[in-house]
Amino acid sequence: MITILSGCYLLPLAIAVILLLLPKNAQSAPKWLALLATSSSFLFALYLFFIYDRITGGFQFVTRKPWLSELGISYWIGVDGISLSLLLLNGLVGLAGVLFSWNVTEKPNLFFSLYLLVVAGAAGVFQALDFFILFVFYELVIVPKYLLIAGWGSTRREYGAMKLTMYSAAGSAFVLLGMVAIWALGASRGIVTMGLPDMLPSASEYSNFTTPKEQLWLFPILFTGFAVLAGLWPLHTWAPTGHVAAPTAGSMLLAGVVMKLGAYGALRVPMSLLPHGLEAWRWFFAFLGAIGIIAGALAAMRQQDLKFVVGYSSIAHMGFVIVGLMTLSPSGLSGAVFQMVSHGIIGALLFAVVGRMIYERTHTRNLQILEQLGLSQHLPFAAGTFLLASLASMGMPGFSGFVAEICILFGTWQTMPILLILAGLGAAFTVAFTLIALKRSFFDTPQKTSTQLQEPQELSKEATPQLKKEKFQKITKPEIIGALLLLAATILLGLAPGILMGPITESLHGNYFEALFQEVTK
Repeated sequence: MITILSGCYLLPLAIAVILLLLPKNAQSAPKWLALLATSSSFLFALYLFFIYDRITGGFQFVTRKPWLSELGISYWIGVDGISLSLLLLNGLVGLAGVLFSWNVTEKPNLFFSLYLLVVAGAAGVFQALDFFILFVFYELVIVPKYLLIAGWGSTRREYGAMKLTMYSAAGSAFVLLGMVAIWALGASRGIVTMGLPDMLPSASEYSNFTTPKEQLWLFPILFTGFAVLAGLWPLHTWAPTGHVAAPTAGSMLLAGVVMKLGAYGALRVPMSLLPHGLEAWRWFFAFLGAIGIIAGALAAMRQQDLKFVVGYSSIAHMGFVIVGLMTLSPSGLSGAVFQMVSHGIIGALLFAVVGRMIYERTHTRNLQILEQLGLSQHLPFAAGTFLLASLASMGMPGFSGFVAEICILFGTWQTMPILLILAGLGAAFTVAFTLIALKRSFFDTPQKTSTQLQEPQELSKEATPQLKKEKFQKITKPEIIGALLLLAATILLGLAPGILMGPITESLHGNYFEALFQEVTK
């Protein structure tokens, strides 16, 4: 049965297939169809968000149909405040990514088809209530990611695409192993189901689905499998290379949505189903998350490639998500989910500015070169956008990043005060590298002419001709619209965080996460 909720993934999926049937020389139709798919998906999610009954809470707009009954698998979808917030994020970033890809002329039908497959897969993950269905959508994202980067990427694109795919496949193997193990344990006790709500410890008929001893080894398998995609240190190295190699829209989806699939999966599956394992392992994973904040920030500070700076900053920001999840405090958990949405918006905007507004015009991301160009004078809209995005990334008041990080820090103080030192240092380092990158990329005073610069060998051939030009191509209308959409979102959530924080908090206090809070209060 087709519903508005299923339309969030079915429409992008259908148009992705239609795009493959278009003539190879089609240039205009692919981008307009992709815009139709992503804007419709976003509007569907927005409509569901407005009609979601916050008083009733829980999973709504539910559809459940038997599929493989002998294995306990069913087509079961629905959303709560958490998944609905991320579904909105997916629609918004997907729409903005199309606008920032308006210049794609090389095989646009294939490009946008692969792009829409990633959008559709992510939308499916955020609404799946059956573990097997969630895994199918999770896997749907992997192959299109590889093809997008390998076919339309830039710096070491084959290497970046393959590394990202290998890490994703390894994480998926862990998730598959955990899924089969948890199903087999239930089946051995006469319980055959893949429904995530059915597997909850709070479901009385399934209270013995897994024992505390079994959870001790099940939890690290499943959590690590999902957390690989969330950029968990030290399994994060795929992310910076993948971000840098990807085309602009690919980087926006990777940082804005795909990394959130891992964090969402970790919260929805192992943290909710295996509370005894969570309690045993949470300090270990919280410590890795805190190290990720420091390591990501320090690595970003050392980069000369601006896109690498943004790539490593994503590791630092996702470290905050991991720490927030592991606090198991209401403020920490709600801040972690809010950070998923916040960083999804901000990260996508930063990659849009660096990849499209800067690189497509200067053909370089090297800070040693960019600081000599006086880009704030030539590209004032790009400079203003990057300034606001940087303020949001640093967690300045008035932006969504401030709300997310302050909630995580409060939650860390409540249950893991020792980690507050690492998280606080990471936040300080984030401010430092962001200010450095902001100054060098747009607001430094040129001291040399472009012909005097010693350009890196890999940049010299393509960068030199463009850098000698006195004027750069103006920012296009699609780019302006895409940037304003993302800017409006981070400012709106910064000034009125209750728009999302309310549904997120209500969902965290619902029946689905009941066992999670019961375990930490023991």
